[in-house]
Amino acid sequence: MAGALHRRLLLLAVVAFAALLPRAAAVRPFVLVLSGDDFLKDPSGAHPSLPSADGDADDWDDFADDSPATDPLLSPSSWVPLLDPTSSSPSDDEPGSPSDALFVAGTRAMISAASSGDEAAFSTASAQIEAAAAGGHPGAQSALAFLTGAGMTRPVSRSRAFLLHKFAADAGDLQSKMALAYSYFRQEMYEEAVTLYAELAEAALTSSLISKEPPVIEPVRLHSGTEENKEALRKSRGEDDEDFQITEYQAQRGNAAAMYKLGLLYYYGLRGLRRDYSKSYHWFSKAVEKGDTRAMELLGEIYARGAGVERNYTEAYKWLVLAANQQQYSAYNGLGYLYVKGYGVEQKNLTKAKEYFEIAAENKEHGGYYNLGVLHLKGIGVKRDVMTACNYFLRAVNAGQPKAIYQVAKLFQKGIGLKRNLHMATVLYKSVAERGPWSSLSRWALESYLKGDIGKSLLLYSRMADLGYEVAQSNAAWILDRYGDEHICMGESGLCTDTERHLRAHALWWQASEQGNEHAALLIGDAYYYGRGVGRDYERAAEAYMHAQSQSNAQAMFNLGYMHEHGHGLPLDLHLAKRYYDQAVEVDSAAKFPVMLALTSLWIRKNYAGSFVVHFIDSLPEIYPVVEEWVEDVLMDEGNATILTLFACLVTVLYLRERQRRQVVVDNPQQPDGAPN
Repeated sequence: MAGALHRRLLLLAVVAFAALLPRAAAVRPFVLVLSGDDFLKDPSGAHPSLPSADGDADDWDDFADDSPATDPLLSPSSWVPLLDPTSSSPSDDEPGSPSDALFVAGTRAMISAASSGDEAAFSTASAQIEAAAAGGHPGAQSALAFLTGAGMTRPVSRSRAFLLHKFAADAGDLQSKMALAYSYFRQEMYEEAVTLYAELAEAALTSSLISKEPPVIEPVRLHSGTEENKEALRKSRGEDDEDFQITEYQAQRGNAAAMYKLGLLYYYGLRGLRRDYSKSYHWFSKAVEKGDTRAMELLGEIYARGAGVERNYTEAYKWLVLAANQQQYSAYNGLGYLYVKGYGVEQKNLTKAKEYFEIAAENKEHGGYYNLGVLHLKGIGVKRDVMTACNYFLRAVNAGQPKAIYQVAKLFQKGIGLKRNLHMATVLYKSVAERGPWSSLSRWALESYLKGDIGKSLLLYSRMADLGYEVAQSNAAWILDRYGDEHICMGESGLCTDTERHLRAHALWWQASEQGNEHAALLIGDAYYYGRGVGRDYERAAEAYMHAQSQSNAQAMFNLGYMHEHGHGLPLDLHLAKRYYDQAVEVDSAAKFPVMLALTSLWIRKNYAGSFVVHFIDSLPEIYPVVEEWVEDVLMDEGNATILTLFACLVTVLYLRERQRRQVVVDNPQQPDGAPN
């Protein structure tokens, strides 16, 4: 029972708790909350980085004229072309380069070997990658850094992995820049981290123009607590998903809402679908024929971006006006943009642009907040007002607008309007950078998992984990724990030993925990508490549980109560134990039954110290491994666990009552045996 609960009152009580609380809460969404202390007292003062309204080369100009290619790979050493047969080969730029040929062959062979669990082939592929790295190929250096940091076909060496990533990053490899930035971030070297993440965040945003969102890669979590996340996985099967097929059928029968939904799924590449602009254009056009105003706005955006069609600002303006006239308020953002740039309209008109952005903002469209922030920051058509710009940006940030997150990160980095805070800037830049095209590896990792290719999925998630993606760290660790008996993990000299697998999973859970995954913190606490893959260490277990408890996790609170009750890694304190048990119920009502048993245990401990029952309770952590298999096979059924737990409690209470009755008889020999007491 890979739970997060300590073995208490009776072994059955623990089973009941695991049955009632089988899942850990997902990582909570980021919400930026600032106080007055975060703002500069005089934000209107001159600043060397403050943007100017007429600076064409100014890097703050969100309304720049350059229009980069849609969805660029941005790095010739990306693995995506090796995974997607429809992509161009990464060797196209250097057809005569021996090191490039070695990199492509080695990486392809490595991915194939991970699928088949062929340790010999994996070792051969690793040697090819190493040879390419020796020839100076940045992609090979980046891949070799990943293998070295994970301890695949070679001893683990964090320092050598860092050095290889540095070489690759200096040569322009953006994946290695992600890995380096994450490494600096973990070490709290924010000066270094913020510079790299700022560059990566800017690159991540280059593929959106007036889009409400940049390219979307959904971070699907494979597990929910200790169980497979079946519902999320079902929804990620693309065209094989039953819900998708129903939607497609409805669209084919003329349902406008279904047509719009299909267009949206293909436009952003959601729910396991490959992005397909031609299909999205087809379904949006069909929906427009049925009068769907949301599709009108998206058609306007498609023409403005040239996404699957020839760019045509006149057409973009036409569709955006139609949508806006139907009170599709987000369309006003697109119209405002066109008036700022003078695209598809007679001439630039900053007054109209501001008016349209304000209409969007008044209707709680986060794009309106963001665009007004840009106008006030630069003084475009309005008097420059840094504080007003900050307030608009912050409202857009908490609505999830990625460009606003990028701008607020820059404000924190430069100390404009907000006090300079490199830690906050790094966190914000990182959240934007992780939306970059390199995140598409997660789609291939998920597809591999859904097809049963667990080895390939593990390799790709591990690669993304090296780049700092929390969901990938969590997924890779879960695969290592869940599929430990299968030949999917490559170690230092062949397939992973149990120790290597435990240590790698532990390291990944730890990284995920650092980034706010409370379930990861629980598993780390369990690992230290029971000595799974690491030495038993109650104090470090308590630290991990404290980390999860700080995120209002009921299981962690329960565990801390247990440790205080028994003095394991924490001071023996029954009052604190009760406090933690009570908090667990306050946070999650499902904990009521196990907490009731825990409080019963406290009562027994207080009133019958030194008794057989107390000794039995205290022995449970030691006897648990012996009966673990029996518990999982026999008692994990929730009904069995509940019935047997209640039966055990009843027996315990009857025993104590009988003992109390006999004690009364001894103390009062004249009292009739059946008299009340």
